[in-house]
Amino acid sequence: MKEVRQTAKERMKGYCRVCPVCDGRACAGEVPGMGGIGTGSAFMNNLSALAAFRLNMKTLHDVAEPDTGIELFGKRLAVPVLAAPIGGVSFNMGGKISEEDYIRAILEGCVEKDTLGCVGDGVPAFIHEAGYAAIRELNGAGIPFIKPWEETELFEKLEKAADTGVDIVGMDIDAAGLVTLKLMGRPVTPKSPKKLRAIIDKTPMKFILKGIMTPDEARLAVDIGADGIVVSNHGGRVLDHTPGAAEVLPGVVEAVKGNITVIADGGVRTGGDVLKMLALGADAVMIGRPFSIAAVGGLKSGVEAFIDQIHSELVSAMILTGTASAAAVDPTILYDFS
Repeated sequence: MKEVRQTAKERMKGYCRVCPVCDGRACAGEVPGMGGIGTGSAFMNNLSALAAFRLNMKTLHDVAEPDTGIELFGKRLAVPVLAAPIGGVSFNMGGKISEEDYIRAILEGCVEKDTLGCVGDGVPAFIHEAGYAAIRELNGAGIPFIKPWEETELFEKLEKAADTGVDIVGMDIDAAGLVTLKLMGRPVTPKSPKKLRAIIDKTPMKFILKGIMTPDEARLAVDIGADGIVVSNHGGRVLDHTPGAAEVLPGVVEAVKGNITVIADGGVRTGGDVLKMLALGADAVMIGRPFSIAAVGGLKSGVEAFIDQIHSELVSAMILTGTASAAAVDPTILYDFS
């Protein structure tokens, strides 16, 4: 991973510094690019929120070989980690590799390690086209996320997504006010519960809503028939001064646990962070920027190396907290400051 990160640093020069700790401090306001919007506080809050939780070390147990696998939407994953949907290599990551090579690296690396990669959407059209083509080549192994476009374009992309062979699709509703798309003349808009219900009802695939940050909207997602939600502030790239995902996750989980699949996304950098999110109630975790760095720096082998690293760290954290299964993480492994 050191070699992968060094190569990524060279290839992403001017777009991402590949900092030792990817916390948004050095790249605040760099959108397009890999930074957070405005002051960068929403990006930074993702990291600080997770850092505020501590793990209780437990060693008087017999957990020597923990099970890191989970079931997600009827699929068995070897590790509870998905690659988040990120695209736009040319204007976010430096353009030293092609969008097609980047997407294939993400998806193929995830398939090799028995998990799932997601693909993004945006402008220009080759972003989603590259993602859909790669998913089709992998017989539907991936999750396309579609931005909240106006209805004609939205339904056209949903149909194209279905044609790739996928049985899961998502909408990153957290992109509803994305500045870069507005600047490109392709504004995206929020969707009312009524509109979303109609969209979901017309979609034969399982449907994930990404960008849910409050308990009331999580309950609305259940009410309109979504199959899953992603607790996410879009990596801090759309609204300044939001809380970190880990801060709001417990309240969201309390509101809807058992009624919908909950995925958490934001600031996850290590296997220990993954375990914290699971202890806070998430069923699975998405990771964004570190996957991008791995793909730009090492293509498929870089993605595989990153997943191996996360998996190794997760196994160690599970052993040292007495956690036998990633599918059933006891919240008491988190230190109670009260």
